[in-house]
Amino acid sequence: MVTITVDLGDRSYPIEICQGFGDLPAALAAAINTKQLMIVSNDVVAPIYLDEVRSALPDSQIAECVLADGEQFKDLKAVETVITRLLESKFDRGCTLIALGGGVVGDITGFAAASYQRGVSFIQIPTTLLAQVDSSVGGKTGVNHALGKNMIGAFHQPQLVFANIATLQTLPDRELRAGIAEVIKYGLIADPTFLSWLEQNIENLLAREPEALIEAIKVSCQTKAKVVQQDEREGGIRAILNLGHTFGHAIETGLGYGEWLHGEAVACGMCLAAKMSQLGGWISSRDVARTIELIERAGLPVALPQNLSPDEMLAHMQVDKKNRDGKIRLVLLEDIGKAIVTDDFDPQLLTRVLGS
Repeated sequence: MVTITVDLGDRSYPIEICQGFGDLPAALAAAINTKQLMIVSNDVVAPIYLDEVRSALPDSQIAECVLADGEQFKDLKAVETVITRLLESKFDRGCTLIALGGGVVGDITGFAAASYQRGVSFIQIPTTLLAQVDSSVGGKTGVNHALGKNMIGAFHQPQLVFANIATLQTLPDRELRAGIAEVIKYGLIADPTFLSWLEQNIENLLAREPEALIEAIKVSCQTKAKVVQQDEREGGIRAILNLGHTFGHAIETGLGYGEWLHGEAVACGMCLAAKMSQLGGWISSRDVARTIELIERAGLPVALPQNLSPDEMLAHMQVDKKNRDGKIRLVLLEDIGKAIVTDDFDPQLLTRVLGS
């Protein structure tokens, strides 16, 4: 087991990276101090893992809430479903929610936990690569609105993140590749050595080799933990974790949630961000080609969908949480391994990139 600590003072918590659920009972016992527990999952993950997780829980009052699977169901209605189940179970503010699933389940459960009786504890047991390397760590929770992705939410840190890489063996190939997009992101924004490692090991990740998966998850979580520790609520440096996301969220909103997976949209967004960075005079054409090549090797999209126009993209990019005073702010690359957040770019360059 690999343990990484997200150091936030009295709200610190461990990320446990394991092969199997053997260490889960001890991890849960250390993180839980209440008798009222509710497992929140979805109708794909629950039939595979819910019973095993339930058997690892201490002797408690246990409830379950199984949601529909998919980004298109990540909305306030899903949060209401979770809260209704809590009320039906007569759970008080001392309860703990356990998110068992991918990023959608984690985001919904975390936001429900942040909202229920003004805040209760929750635990993340992520079962997708994207959730294990990114969305389960850092306390961002929330749901989508028809006009913008993740526009409704709260910062609410978990008590524990338990990442079992064995769950990745049942993950569809498309979901695995979507998670690799977020792994590549960490190399691009903060760690050139890790990016080189990914170039050498991308096929091992695609083949789900345990050693490669553990290394990728470990480095990704270490990088995210360092950033979150410096800027928990994204007032500054944490925004670099959104490389490709302004473009990606616009793709997801424009196509309709669920048409492209989040990681697929982010992968395309990182290619567009790399092109913007080159046009801005920072990185070289070789750096752009290197970025695109690695993303292509991961089996991810590198160009915008044909049915989404530049004007539509711009309209959706104008509804983004990083924007300030009506200006689009982008995460761009000053160099491989060095990201910045800026609104100081020529709008014509953005139009040119969206039309390329």
